[in-house]
Amino acid sequence: MNDAREIGRRELLAGAAAVAAGATLVGLTPAQAVPTAPGVTKYPMPTGRGARVLVTGDAGTGTRTQWAVADAAREYHRRAPFSLALGLGDNIYESGPNSATDPQFADKFENPNAGLDFPWAMVLGNHDTSSVFPGDGGWLLRGNHEVEYHAHSARWWMPSRYYSVRVPEVNPVVEFFVLDLNPLAAYIPPLLSPYWAVDGEYMNAQRAWLDRALAESTAPWKIACTHHPYLSNGPHGDAGRYEGLPIEPVNGVHVKRFFEDLVLGRCHFILSGHDHCLQVLEPTPESRSTRQIVSGAAAKTSGGEPKSAPTTHPALFETFHHLGFMVLDIDTAGIELRVITVDLATGAPTESFRRRLA
Repeated sequence: MNDAREIGRRELLAGAAAVAAGATLVGLTPAQAVPTAPGVTKYPMPTGRGARVLVTGDAGTGTRTQWAVADAAREYHRRAPFSLALGLGDNIYESGPNSATDPQFADKFENPNAGLDFPWAMVLGNHDTSSVFPGDGGWLLRGNHEVEYHAHSARWWMPSRYYSVRVPEVNPVVEFFVLDLNPLAAYIPPLLSPYWAVDGEYMNAQRAWLDRALAESTAPWKIACTHHPYLSNGPHGDAGRYEGLPIEPVNGVHVKRFFEDLVLGRCHFILSGHDHCLQVLEPTPESRSTRQIVSGAAAKTSGGEPKSAPTTHPALFETFHHLGFMVLDIDTAGIELRVITVDLATGAPTESFRRRLA
């Protein structure tokens, strides 16, 4: 399947200045927009012809549930070391960080993940960009604090709001395309800021970057990493029908169009969080062979949440009541996926699903 081809006046004014200052925080490949601070040495990206990838999302609570999943990941890492992690958004609950030096980064990322000493490629989620209420996605500039934190952490890898990671960098086996679709899915749409509009400068630049990057990628495996899913059997539902809402754009119709215009048929997988569950969905004719995987159960589960839409997509595996994470083993021969569920009472990890998917 290779492809050739706003808050108070003070914050608002500060945000307007940051848009201009943040022009270098987006879409570089390889992404080196944010230099590291003195004394910080980043854990290196994998250089071999394969990678074992920890796939985790919606983790940043700092609660015992996050610690339980991280403990299970540490146990797995001792037996079968990871070389890279993907953090699929909602990294700092409930409303995102207040600066690049916010103590929440320690409480909700560094401390729980101690010992998981490898690069974490991070995705921005709706809770990372909150304004009026948690998760509304209404203060998009807040995400820049997470980009800026790249300079201060050995683990945290978010050199721009969207970027790609090649493994290895030269002649890659896999390329991960980390996307920021929050402007398209915010519950408080950026109506007063043309820069963030659906067809504004930011999203148009991201579209052009992704289209070009996918066309130029030589990696046999191409994987899109987002917070918001294209398809989901969980409470949030599918793009275009998020929360079961008929109201555009908060139903994610522009997320749906983004995937359909740029990602489907060009990436092997879409990895997303948002729904607090673990799903391995089957490709559909509409998805053009691109498989949707949801890994958003690193601190919360959605078992008690009502489902917003009646759609049910065929799934190889799904659970809405278990915490956990996923593991991708990627090499030139293929991609194998494991789903690890975690018993909160005992902390015991269980391999609940294993399948070679490509």
